[in-house]
Amino acid sequence: MSENKDIDESKAEKDPMIPDGEVNPINTDYKVGQDNVVMNLGPFGLDFHNRVFAVSGLAIVAFVLFALIFQEQAEPLFSGIRGWLTSNLDWFFLSAANIFVVVALVLIFTPLGRVRIGGTEAKPDFSYLGWFSMLFAAGMGIGLMFYGVSEPISHFSSSLGGISMENGVRTDWAPLGGAGGNEAAARELGMAATIFHWALHPWAIYAILALGLAIFSFNKGLPLTVRSIFYPILKERVWGWPGHIIDTIAILATLFGLATSLGLGASQAAAGLNFLFDVPKGETTEVLLVLGITAIALTSVLAGLESGVQRLSQINMTLAALLLLFVIIVGPTLAIITGFGENLVNYVANLPALSNPVGREDLNFTQGWTSFYWAWWIAWSPFVGMFIARVSRGRTVREFLVSVLLVPSLACVFWMSVFGNIAIEQVINGAQDLVDADLSLKLFVMLEELPWAAVTSFIGIILVIVFFVTSSDSGSLVIDTISAGGKVEAPVPQRIFWCTFEGLVAIALILGGGLVALQAMAVSAGLPFTIVLLAACVAVVQGLRSEPRIGKNG
Repeated sequence: MSENKDIDESKAEKDPMIPDGEVNPINTDYKVGQDNVVMNLGPFGLDFHNRVFAVSGLAIVAFVLFALIFQEQAEPLFSGIRGWLTSNLDWFFLSAANIFVVVALVLIFTPLGRVRIGGTEAKPDFSYLGWFSMLFAAGMGIGLMFYGVSEPISHFSSSLGGISMENGVRTDWAPLGGAGGNEAAARELGMAATIFHWALHPWAIYAILALGLAIFSFNKGLPLTVRSIFYPILKERVWGWPGHIIDTIAILATLFGLATSLGLGASQAAAGLNFLFDVPKGETTEVLLVLGITAIALTSVLAGLESGVQRLSQINMTLAALLLLFVIIVGPTLAIITGFGENLVNYVANLPALSNPVGREDLNFTQGWTSFYWAWWIAWSPFVGMFIARVSRGRTVREFLVSVLLVPSLACVFWMSVFGNIAIEQVINGAQDLVDADLSLKLFVMLEELPWAAVTSFIGIILVIVFFVTSSDSGSLVIDTISAGGKVEAPVPQRIFWCTFEGLVAIALILGGGLVALQAMAVSAGLPFTIVLLAACVAVVQGLRSEPRIGKNG
Protein backbone atom coordinates (compact mmCIF):
# COMPACT_ATOMS: atom_id res chain seq x y z
CA MET A 1 0.00 0.00 0.00
CA SER A 2 1.33 3.43 -0.86
CA GLU A 3 1.84 5.74 2.09
CA ASN A 4 0.56 9.27 2.46
CA LYS A 5 2.59 11.96 4.13
CA ASP A 6 1.87 12.37 7.83
CA ILE A 7 -1.25 14.40 7.26
CA ASP A 8 -2.90 14.16 3.87
CA GLU A 9 -3.80 17.69 2.83
CA SER A 10 -6.77 16.45 0.84
CA LYS A 11 -8.26 15.09 4.05
CA ALA A 12 -7.32 17.99 6.26
CA GLU A 13 -10.63 19.74 5.71
CA LYS A 14 -12.77 16.62 5.43
CA ASP A 15 -14.81 15.23 8.30
CA PRO A 16 -13.00 12.02 9.29
CA MET A 17 -16.33 10.46 10.26
CA ILE A 18 -17.49 10.50 6.60
CA PRO A 19 -16.48 7.18 4.97
CA ASP A 20 -14.71 6.78 1.64
CA GLY A 21 -16.09 4.03 -0.55
CA GLU A 22 -18.51 1.30 0.46
CA VAL A 23 -19.62 0.78 4.06
CA ASN A 24 -22.68 -0.71 5.75
CA PRO A 25 -23.82 2.06 8.12
CA ILE A 26 -26.22 1.55 10.98
CA ASN A 27 -29.50 3.38 10.56
CA THR A 28 -30.41 5.14 13.78
CA ASP A 29 -32.26 8.30 14.63
CA TYR A 30 -29.64 9.20 17.22
CA LYS A 31 -27.56 12.25 16.38
CA VAL A 32 -24.12 12.89 17.82
CA GLY A 33 -24.47 15.34 20.67
CA GLN A 34 -28.26 15.28 20.88
CA ASP A 35 -28.15 14.66 24.64
CA ASN A 36 -25.41 17.22 25.20
CA VAL A 37 -25.59 20.36 27.27
CA VAL A 38 -24.34 23.29 25.19
CA MET A 39 -23.65 26.45 27.14
CA ASN A 40 -21.24 29.30 27.70
CA LEU A 41 -19.40 29.74 30.98
CA GLY A 42 -18.01 33.23 30.77
CA PRO A 43 -15.81 33.35 27.66
CA PHE A 44 -15.65 29.54 27.45
CA GLY A 45 -17.99 27.31 25.49
CA LEU A 46 -19.02 23.90 26.83
CA ASP A 47 -20.54 20.93 25.00
CA PHE A 48 -20.83 17.75 27.08
CA HIS A 49 -23.12 14.73 27.52
CA ASN A 50 -25.44 15.64 30.36
CA ARG A 51 -25.43 12.34 32.27
CA VAL A 52 -22.04 10.81 31.44
CA PHE A 53 -20.10 13.99 32.17
CA ALA A 54 -22.06 14.71 35.36
CA VAL A 55 -21.75 11.22 36.87
CA SER A 56 -18.10 10.63 35.96
CA GLY A 57 -17.06 14.19 36.82
CA LEU A 58 -18.72 14.11 40.24
CA ALA A 59 -17.27 10.65 40.97
CA ILE A 60 -13.76 11.86 40.18
CA VAL A 61 -14.12 15.03 42.27
CA ALA A 62 -15.50 12.98 45.20
CA PHE A 63 -12.61 10.52 44.96
CA VAL A 64 -9.98 13.27 44.94
CA LEU A 65 -11.56 14.92 47.99
CA PHE A 66 -11.76 11.59 49.87
CA ALA A 67 -8.14 10.62 49.14
CA LEU A 68 -6.83 14.06 50.13
CA ILE A 69 -8.94 14.52 53.27
CA PHE A 70 -8.67 10.97 54.63
CA GLN A 71 -5.09 10.10 53.72
CA GLU A 72 -4.46 7.84 56.73
CA GLN A 73 -7.60 5.79 56.10
CA ALA A 74 -7.03 5.68 52.34
CA GLU A 75 -3.78 3.69 52.36
CA PRO A 76 -5.06 0.54 54.16
CA LEU A 77 -8.28 0.72 52.14
CA PHE A 78 -6.42 0.78 48.83
CA SER A 79 -4.10 -2.00 49.98
CA GLY A 80 -7.03 -4.19 50.97
CA ILE A 81 -8.84 -3.60 47.67
CA ARG A 82 -5.80 -4.52 45.62
CA GLY A 83 -5.09 -7.63 47.67
CA TRP A 84 -8.64 -8.96 47.51
CA LEU A 85 -9.10 -8.38 43.79
CA THR A 86 -5.79 -9.88 42.67
CA SER A 87 -5.98 -12.87 45.01
CA ASN A 88 -9.60 -13.80 44.23
CA LEU A 89 -9.94 -12.83 40.57
CA ASP A 90 -6.51 -13.62 39.13
CA TRP A 91 -8.02 -16.48 37.10
CA PHE A 92 -10.59 -14.07 35.61
CA PHE A 93 -8.03 -11.50 34.47
CA LEU A 94 -5.75 -14.19 32.97
CA SER A 95 -8.64 -15.92 31.18
CA ALA A 96 -9.97 -12.65 29.76
CA ALA A 97 -6.57 -11.62 28.39
CA ASN A 98 -6.22 -15.00 26.67
CA ILE A 99 -9.63 -14.53 25.03
CA PHE A 100 -8.59 -11.14 23.63
CA VAL A 101 -5.46 -12.67 22.06
CA VAL A 102 -7.43 -15.52 20.48
CA VAL A 103 -10.10 -13.18 19.05
CA ALA A 104 -7.47 -10.87 17.54
CA LEU A 105 -5.55 -13.75 15.95
CA VAL A 106 -8.73 -15.32 14.55
CA LEU A 107 -9.75 -12.03 12.92
CA ILE A 108 -6.35 -11.76 11.20
CA PHE A 109 -6.76 -15.12 9.47
CA THR A 110 -10.41 -14.83 8.44
CA PRO A 111 -11.98 -12.91 5.52
CA LEU A 112 -13.06 -10.29 8.06
CA GLY A 113 -9.46 -9.07 7.91
CA ARG A 114 -10.19 -7.56 4.48
CA VAL A 115 -12.57 -4.95 5.90
CA ARG A 116 -11.05 -1.48 5.63
CA ILE A 117 -11.48 1.06 8.44
CA GLY A 118 -13.24 4.12 7.04
CA GLY A 119 -14.60 2.48 3.88
CA THR A 120 -13.28 0.45 0.98
CA GLU A 121 -11.55 3.50 -0.58
CA ALA A 122 -10.22 5.11 2.63
CA LYS A 123 -6.55 6.13 2.74
CA PRO A 124 -4.35 6.37 5.86
CA ASP A 125 -4.18 9.77 7.53
CA PHE A 126 -0.70 9.11 8.95
CA SER A 127 2.45 7.49 7.60
CA TYR A 128 3.69 4.26 9.15
CA LEU A 129 6.40 6.17 11.01
CA GLY A 130 3.97 8.70 12.47
CA TRP A 131 1.44 5.95 13.23
CA PHE A 132 3.90 3.65 14.99
CA SER A 133 5.36 6.55 16.96
CA MET A 134 1.97 7.42 18.40
CA LEU A 135 1.09 3.77 19.08
CA PHE A 136 4.28 3.18 21.03
CA ALA A 137 4.37 6.47 22.95
CA ALA A 138 0.73 6.36 23.99
CA GLY A 139 0.61 2.65 24.77
CA MET A 140 3.66 1.82 26.86
CA GLY A 141 5.98 4.79 27.34
CA ILE A 142 6.12 5.47 31.08
CA GLY A 143 5.78 1.78 31.93
CA LEU A 144 8.79 0.78 29.84
CA MET A 145 10.91 3.44 31.49
CA PHE A 146 9.80 2.39 34.98
CA TYR A 147 9.90 -1.39 34.56
CA GLY A 148 12.49 -1.79 31.77
CA VAL A 149 15.25 -2.49 34.30
CA SER A 150 13.37 -3.20 37.50
CA GLU A 151 11.11 -6.02 36.29
CA PRO A 152 13.77 -8.22 34.62
CA ILE A 153 15.94 -7.92 37.74
CA SER A 154 12.99 -8.76 40.01
CA HIS A 155 12.04 -11.90 38.06
CA PHE A 156 15.68 -12.95 37.63
CA SER A 157 16.39 -12.60 41.35
CA SER A 158 13.23 -14.40 42.44
CA SER A 159 13.80 -17.19 39.89
CA LEU A 160 17.42 -17.59 41.01
CA GLY A 161 16.28 -17.85 44.62
CA GLY A 162 14.05 -20.77 43.74
CA ILE A 163 10.96 -22.04 45.53
CA SER A 164 10.45 -21.39 49.25
CA MET A 165 7.64 -22.91 51.28
CA GLU A 166 6.04 -22.00 54.59
CA ASN A 167 3.26 -24.12 56.10
CA GLY A 168 2.76 -25.80 52.74
CA VAL A 169 2.34 -22.52 50.85
CA ARG A 170 4.79 -20.95 48.42
CA THR A 171 6.15 -17.66 49.72
CA ASP A 172 8.57 -16.86 46.89
CA TRP A 173 7.81 -14.55 43.95
CA ALA A 174 9.43 -16.71 41.26
CA PRO A 175 7.43 -17.25 38.05
CA LEU A 176 6.37 -20.86 37.37
CA GLY A 177 8.76 -23.26 39.12
CA GLY A 178 11.69 -20.87 39.43
CA ALA A 179 15.28 -21.82 38.60
CA GLY A 180 16.92 -22.21 41.97
CA GLY A 181 20.66 -21.53 41.76
CA ASN A 182 20.86 -21.74 37.95
CA GLU A 183 21.85 -18.31 36.61
CA ALA A 184 21.31 -19.16 32.95
CA ALA A 185 17.87 -20.66 33.56
CA ALA A 186 16.93 -17.79 35.87
CA ARG A 187 17.87 -15.27 33.18
CA GLU A 188 15.78 -17.13 30.57
CA LEU A 189 12.75 -17.43 32.85
CA GLY A 190 13.05 -13.88 34.17
CA MET A 191 13.14 -12.37 30.68
CA ALA A 192 10.32 -14.61 29.44
CA ALA A 193 8.13 -13.53 32.36
CA THR A 194 8.94 -9.87 31.71
CA ILE A 195 8.16 -10.08 28.00
CA PHE A 196 4.92 -11.92 28.80
CA HIS A 197 3.67 -8.77 30.53
CA TRP A 198 4.66 -6.40 27.73
CA ALA A 199 4.11 -8.13 24.40
CA LEU A 200 1.16 -9.93 22.82
CA HIS A 201 -1.48 -9.87 25.58
CA PRO A 202 -1.58 -6.14 26.39
CA TRP A 203 -1.56 -5.17 22.73
CA ALA A 204 -4.40 -7.60 22.00
CA ILE A 205 -6.40 -5.85 24.72
CA TYR A 206 -5.76 -2.49 23.08
CA ALA A 207 -6.39 -3.81 19.57
CA ILE A 208 -9.83 -5.29 20.26
CA LEU A 209 -11.26 -2.10 21.72
CA ALA A 210 -9.53 0.12 19.16
CA LEU A 211 -10.91 -1.96 16.29
CA GLY A 212 -14.43 -1.80 17.69
CA LEU A 213 -14.29 1.96 18.13
CA ALA A 214 -12.89 2.47 14.63
CA ILE A 215 -15.38 0.22 12.81
CA PHE A 216 -18.50 1.47 14.58
CA SER A 217 -17.47 5.11 14.19
CA PHE A 218 -15.75 5.35 10.79
CA ASN A 219 -17.76 2.61 9.03
CA LYS A 220 -21.06 2.39 10.87
CA GLY A 221 -21.46 6.14 11.40
CA LEU A 222 -21.99 5.99 15.17
CA PRO A 223 -20.47 8.39 17.72
CA LEU A 224 -16.85 7.77 18.72
CA THR A 225 -17.70 6.41 22.17
CA VAL A 226 -17.38 2.99 23.76
CA ARG A 227 -21.15 2.51 23.88
CA SER A 228 -21.35 2.51 20.08
CA ILE A 229 -19.57 -0.87 19.94
CA PHE A 230 -22.54 -2.44 21.70
CA TYR A 231 -25.20 -1.42 19.18
CA PRO A 232 -25.46 -4.99 17.76
CA ILE A 233 -26.26 -6.23 21.28
CA LEU A 234 -28.30 -3.38 22.81
CA LYS A 235 -29.75 -1.79 19.65
CA GLU A 236 -31.40 1.59 20.39
CA ARG A 237 -31.09 1.01 24.15
CA VAL A 238 -27.41 1.84 23.74
CA TRP A 239 -28.37 5.54 23.77
CA GLY A 240 -30.05 5.17 27.17
CA TRP A 241 -28.80 4.24 30.62
CA PRO A 242 -27.04 1.00 29.54
CA GLY A 243 -24.89 3.14 27.26
CA HIS A 244 -24.44 5.84 29.91
CA ILE A 245 -23.09 3.19 32.30
CA ILE A 246 -20.68 1.79 29.68
CA ASP A 247 -19.24 5.21 28.86
CA THR A 248 -18.99 6.20 32.53
CA ILE A 249 -17.09 2.99 33.35
CA ALA A 250 -14.80 3.71 30.39
CA ILE A 251 -14.05 7.23 31.65
CA LEU A 252 -13.31 6.07 35.20
CA ALA A 253 -11.15 3.18 33.97
CA THR A 254 -9.22 5.49 31.68
CA LEU A 255 -8.62 8.13 34.30
CA PHE A 256 -7.47 5.73 37.01
CA GLY A 257 -5.33 3.75 34.58
CA LEU A 258 -3.70 7.00 33.46
CA ALA A 259 -3.25 8.20 37.03
CA THR A 260 -1.38 4.97 37.83
CA SER A 261 1.07 5.61 35.00
CA LEU A 262 1.45 9.29 35.85
CA GLY A 263 2.16 8.41 39.47
CA LEU A 264 4.83 5.91 38.41
CA GLY A 265 6.34 8.50 36.08
CA ALA A 266 6.45 11.12 38.83
CA SER A 267 8.15 8.75 41.26
CA GLN A 268 10.77 7.79 38.68
CA ALA A 269 11.43 11.38 37.62
CA ALA A 270 11.80 12.35 41.28
CA ALA A 271 14.22 9.45 41.87
CA GLY A 272 16.25 10.50 38.84
CA LEU A 273 16.43 14.14 39.93
CA ASN A 274 17.56 13.04 43.37
CA PHE A 275 20.15 10.73 41.83
CA LEU A 276 21.57 13.41 39.53
CA PHE A 277 21.02 16.70 41.33
CA ASP A 278 20.32 15.65 44.92
CA VAL A 279 16.78 17.02 44.71
CA PRO A 280 14.96 15.84 47.87
CA LYS A 281 12.92 12.68 47.36
CA GLY A 282 9.43 12.21 48.71
CA GLU A 283 5.81 13.08 48.15
CA THR A 284 6.42 16.83 47.92
CA THR A 285 8.78 16.48 44.95
CA GLU A 286 6.47 14.01 43.24
CA VAL A 287 3.45 16.28 43.69
CA LEU A 288 5.37 19.28 42.34
CA LEU A 289 6.44 17.21 39.34
CA VAL A 290 2.85 16.16 38.64
CA LEU A 291 1.74 19.80 38.84
CA GLY A 292 4.54 21.02 36.58
CA ILE A 293 4.19 18.30 33.97
CA THR A 294 0.40 18.64 33.95
CA ALA A 295 0.89 22.33 33.16
CA ILE A 296 3.12 21.35 30.22
CA ALA A 297 0.49 18.85 29.09
CA LEU A 298 -2.10 21.63 29.07
CA THR A 299 -0.04 23.56 26.50
CA SER A 300 0.07 20.41 24.35
CA VAL A 301 -3.71 20.10 24.72
CA LEU A 302 -4.09 23.58 23.29
CA ALA A 303 -1.86 22.67 20.32
CA GLY A 304 -4.10 19.78 19.21
CA LEU A 305 -3.51 16.19 18.03
CA GLU A 306 -1.28 16.77 15.01
CA SER A 307 0.73 19.68 16.41
CA GLY A 308 0.90 18.43 19.98
CA VAL A 309 0.76 14.67 20.48
CA GLN A 310 2.32 13.59 17.18
CA ARG A 311 5.31 15.94 17.45
CA LEU A 312 5.96 15.04 21.09
CA SER A 313 5.59 11.33 20.26
CA GLN A 314 8.15 11.56 17.49
CA ILE A 315 10.55 13.55 19.70
CA ASN A 316 10.25 10.89 22.36
CA MET A 317 10.73 8.08 19.88
CA THR A 318 13.94 9.76 18.73
CA LEU A 319 15.23 10.19 22.28
CA ALA A 320 14.26 6.63 23.21
CA ALA A 321 16.01 5.28 20.10
CA LEU A 322 19.17 7.26 20.92
CA LEU A 323 19.22 5.98 24.50
CA LEU A 324 18.61 2.44 23.29
CA LEU A 325 21.36 2.69 20.67
CA PHE A 326 23.82 4.08 23.21
CA VAL A 327 23.21 1.24 25.66
CA ILE A 328 23.63 -1.30 22.84
CA ILE A 329 26.92 0.24 21.70
CA VAL A 330 28.57 0.66 25.11
CA GLY A 331 27.16 -2.56 26.53
CA PRO A 332 27.92 -6.14 25.47
CA THR A 333 26.62 -5.50 21.94
CA LEU A 334 26.74 -9.05 20.57
CA ALA A 335 25.18 -10.52 23.72
CA ILE A 336 22.36 -7.94 23.59
CA ILE A 337 21.58 -8.63 19.93
CA THR A 338 21.65 -12.41 20.30
CA GLY A 339 19.74 -12.08 23.56
CA PHE A 340 16.80 -10.53 21.70
CA GLY A 341 16.28 -13.68 19.64
CA GLU A 342 16.86 -15.97 22.62
CA ASN A 343 14.37 -14.00 24.73
CA LEU A 344 11.73 -14.29 22.01
CA VAL A 345 12.24 -18.06 21.81
CA ASN A 346 12.06 -18.42 25.60
CA TYR A 347 8.95 -16.25 25.70
CA VAL A 348 7.17 -18.41 23.13
CA ALA A 349 8.29 -21.61 24.91
CA ASN A 350 6.99 -20.40 28.28
CA LEU A 351 3.88 -18.63 26.97
CA PRO A 352 1.41 -21.53 27.50
CA ALA A 353 2.51 -22.00 31.12
CA LEU A 354 2.67 -18.27 31.91
CA SER A 355 -0.81 -17.62 30.47
CA ASN A 356 -2.43 -20.61 32.16
CA PRO A 357 -5.20 -19.22 34.44
CA VAL A 358 -5.85 -22.28 36.66
CA GLY A 359 -3.93 -24.64 38.91
CA ARG A 360 -1.00 -22.27 39.40
CA GLU A 361 1.35 -22.62 42.36
CA ASP A 362 3.27 -19.37 41.69
CA LEU A 363 0.47 -17.28 43.20
CA ASN A 364 2.66 -14.35 44.26
CA PHE A 365 3.73 -13.97 40.65
CA THR A 366 0.28 -14.37 39.07
CA GLN A 367 -1.51 -12.23 41.66
CA GLY A 368 1.19 -9.68 42.41
CA TRP A 369 2.42 -9.19 38.84
CA THR A 370 0.20 -10.63 36.09
CA SER A 371 -3.22 -9.82 37.57
CA PHE A 372 -2.14 -6.24 38.23
CA TYR A 373 -0.71 -5.86 34.73
CA TRP A 374 -3.78 -7.23 32.94
CA ALA A 375 -6.10 -5.03 34.99
CA TRP A 376 -3.84 -2.03 34.34
CA TRP A 377 -3.75 -2.65 30.59
CA ILE A 378 -7.54 -3.12 30.53
CA ALA A 379 -8.02 0.11 32.48
CA TRP A 380 -5.76 1.81 29.91
CA SER A 381 -7.61 0.29 26.95
CA PRO A 382 -10.31 2.98 26.51
CA PHE A 383 -7.57 5.61 26.36
CA VAL A 384 -5.14 3.74 24.13
CA GLY A 385 -7.91 2.06 22.14
CA MET A 386 -9.68 5.28 21.22
CA PHE A 387 -6.40 7.00 20.48
CA ILE A 388 -5.34 4.13 18.17
CA ALA A 389 -8.77 4.19 16.54
CA ARG A 390 -8.53 7.90 15.78
CA VAL A 391 -5.18 7.58 14.04
CA SER A 392 -5.84 4.27 12.20
CA ARG A 393 -8.41 5.27 9.60
CA GLY A 394 -7.59 3.80 6.19
CA ARG A 395 -5.98 0.57 7.46
CA THR A 396 -7.48 -2.84 6.75
CA VAL A 397 -8.47 -4.93 9.75
CA ARG A 398 -5.68 -7.40 8.97
CA GLU A 399 -3.08 -4.65 8.55
CA PHE A 400 -4.35 -2.96 11.69
CA LEU A 401 -4.25 -6.07 13.88
CA VAL A 402 -0.90 -7.33 12.62
CA SER A 403 0.63 -3.89 13.11
CA VAL A 404 -0.88 -3.22 16.53
CA LEU A 405 -0.09 -6.71 17.82
CA LEU A 406 3.37 -7.29 16.41
CA VAL A 407 5.19 -4.00 15.82
CA PRO A 408 4.82 -2.48 19.33
CA SER A 409 5.24 -5.96 20.86
CA LEU A 410 8.57 -6.48 19.11
CA ALA A 411 9.65 -2.96 20.11
CA CYS A 412 8.81 -3.75 23.75
CA VAL A 413 10.64 -7.09 23.56
CA PHE A 414 13.72 -5.39 22.13
CA TRP A 415 13.63 -2.63 24.76
CA MET A 416 13.27 -5.12 27.60
CA SER A 417 15.96 -7.34 26.12
CA VAL A 418 18.47 -4.50 25.90
CA PHE A 419 17.90 -2.99 29.32
CA GLY A 420 16.98 -6.24 31.06
CA ASN A 421 19.92 -8.27 29.79
CA ILE A 422 22.52 -5.63 30.61
CA ALA A 423 21.01 -5.10 34.08
CA ILE A 424 20.99 -8.84 34.80
CA GLU A 425 24.60 -9.04 33.59
CA GLN A 426 25.54 -6.29 36.05
CA VAL A 427 23.80 -8.15 38.88
CA ILE A 428 25.61 -11.39 38.01
CA ASN A 429 28.89 -9.44 38.11
CA GLY A 430 28.18 -8.26 41.64
CA ALA A 431 26.10 -5.06 41.35
CA GLN A 432 24.18 -5.64 44.58
CA ASP A 433 23.18 -1.97 44.78
CA LEU A 434 21.12 -2.50 41.64
CA VAL A 435 19.19 -5.29 43.36
CA ASP A 436 18.68 -3.24 46.53
CA ALA A 437 17.62 0.01 44.81
CA ASP A 438 13.97 1.11 44.77
CA LEU A 439 12.02 0.22 41.63
CA SER A 440 11.94 3.87 40.55
CA LEU A 441 15.74 4.17 40.89
CA LYS A 442 16.93 0.96 39.21
CA LEU A 443 17.18 2.49 35.72
CA PHE A 444 19.54 5.21 36.92
CA VAL A 445 21.65 2.81 38.99
CA MET A 446 22.06 0.63 35.89
CA LEU A 447 23.04 3.62 33.74
CA GLU A 448 25.61 4.68 36.36
CA GLU A 449 27.66 1.60 35.45
CA LEU A 450 27.93 2.82 31.84
CA PRO A 451 29.86 5.77 30.33
CA TRP A 452 28.27 9.24 30.30
CA ALA A 453 25.91 8.25 33.10
CA ALA A 454 24.91 11.85 33.86
CA VAL A 455 23.89 12.49 30.24
CA THR A 456 21.98 9.24 29.77
CA SER A 457 20.24 9.58 33.14
CA PHE A 458 19.16 13.10 32.23
CA ILE A 459 17.80 11.80 28.91
CA GLY A 460 15.95 9.15 30.91
CA ILE A 461 14.29 11.84 33.03
CA ILE A 462 13.32 13.80 29.90
CA LEU A 463 11.83 10.64 28.38
CA VAL A 464 9.70 10.00 31.46
CA ILE A 465 8.48 13.61 31.47
CA VAL A 466 7.60 13.68 27.76
CA PHE A 467 5.89 10.28 27.97
CA PHE A 468 3.98 11.79 30.91
CA VAL A 469 2.93 14.75 28.77
CA THR A 470 1.84 12.66 25.76
CA SER A 471 -0.14 10.27 27.99
CA SER A 472 -1.88 13.11 29.80
CA ASP A 473 -2.60 14.97 26.57
CA SER A 474 -3.89 11.91 24.72
CA GLY A 475 -5.86 10.75 27.75
CA SER A 476 -7.66 14.06 28.16
CA LEU A 477 -8.54 13.99 24.46
CA VAL A 478 -10.05 10.51 24.78
CA ILE A 479 -11.95 11.15 28.00
CA ASP A 480 -13.32 14.39 26.62
CA THR A 481 -14.55 12.66 23.46
CA ILE A 482 -16.44 10.06 25.53
CA SER A 483 -17.86 12.64 27.95
CA ALA A 484 -18.94 14.82 24.99
CA GLY A 485 -21.13 12.06 23.58
CA GLY A 486 -18.69 11.16 20.82
CA LYS A 487 -17.95 14.66 19.55
CA VAL A 488 -14.38 14.56 18.25
CA GLU A 489 -13.88 18.32 18.34
CA ALA A 490 -15.36 19.30 21.71
CA PRO A 491 -14.47 22.68 23.26
CA VAL A 492 -10.90 22.88 24.53
CA PRO A 493 -11.89 23.95 28.11
CA GLN A 494 -13.35 20.48 28.65
CA ARG A 495 -10.03 18.85 27.76
CA ILE A 496 -8.35 21.25 30.15
CA PHE A 497 -10.75 20.07 32.89
CA TRP A 498 -9.92 16.41 32.31
CA CYS A 499 -6.19 17.02 31.92
CA THR A 500 -6.20 18.89 35.23
CA PHE A 501 -8.10 16.16 37.05
CA GLU A 502 -5.81 13.44 35.71
CA GLY A 503 -3.02 15.23 37.56
CA LEU A 504 -5.15 15.72 40.68
CA VAL A 505 -6.08 12.02 40.82
CA ALA A 506 -2.41 11.08 40.50
CA ILE A 507 -1.59 13.48 43.35
CA ALA A 508 -4.41 12.08 45.48
CA LEU A 509 -3.13 8.53 44.97
CA ILE A 510 0.47 9.52 45.69
CA LEU A 511 -0.58 11.13 48.97
CA GLY A 512 -3.09 8.38 49.79
CA GLY A 513 -0.79 5.39 49.62
CA GLY A 514 1.81 5.75 46.89
CA LEU A 515 2.48 2.76 44.63
CA VAL A 516 -0.02 0.50 46.42
CA ALA A 517 -2.80 3.06 45.96
CA LEU A 518 -1.90 3.53 42.30
CA GLN A 519 -2.01 -0.21 41.68
CA ALA A 520 -5.23 -0.66 43.68
CA MET A 521 -7.18 1.84 41.61
CA ALA A 522 -5.84 0.44 38.33
CA VAL A 523 -7.07 -3.03 39.32
CA SER A 524 -10.39 -1.70 40.66
CA ALA A 525 -11.08 0.26 37.48
CA GLY A 526 -9.96 -2.62 35.28
CA LEU A 527 -12.38 -5.18 36.75
CA PRO A 528 -15.72 -3.79 35.49
CA PHE A 529 -14.20 -2.79 32.17
CA THR A 530 -12.94 -6.35 31.65
CA ILE A 531 -16.57 -7.44 31.54
CA VAL A 532 -17.36 -4.63 29.10
CA LEU A 533 -14.44 -5.63 26.87
CA LEU A 534 -15.42 -9.32 26.80
CA ALA A 535 -18.89 -8.36 25.57
CA ALA A 536 -17.26 -6.05 23.03
CA CYS A 537 -15.55 -9.05 21.38
CA VAL A 538 -18.94 -10.42 20.35
CA ALA A 539 -20.15 -7.04 19.10
CA VAL A 540 -16.99 -6.39 17.06
CA VAL A 541 -17.30 -9.69 15.21
CA GLN A 542 -20.98 -8.98 14.47
CA GLY A 543 -20.12 -5.51 13.20
CA LEU A 544 -17.34 -6.77 10.91
CA ARG A 545 -19.49 -9.52 9.40
CA SER A 546 -21.83 -6.95 7.87
CA GLU A 547 -19.07 -4.77 6.35
CA PRO A 548 -18.02 -4.93 2.67
CA ARG A 549 -14.52 -6.26 2.08
CA ILE A 550 -11.84 -5.20 -0.35
CA GLY A 551 -10.18 -7.60 -2.81
CA LYS A 552 -7.83 -10.31 -1.62
CA ASN A 553 -4.78 -8.26 -2.63
CA GLY A 554 -6.00 -5.03 -1.01
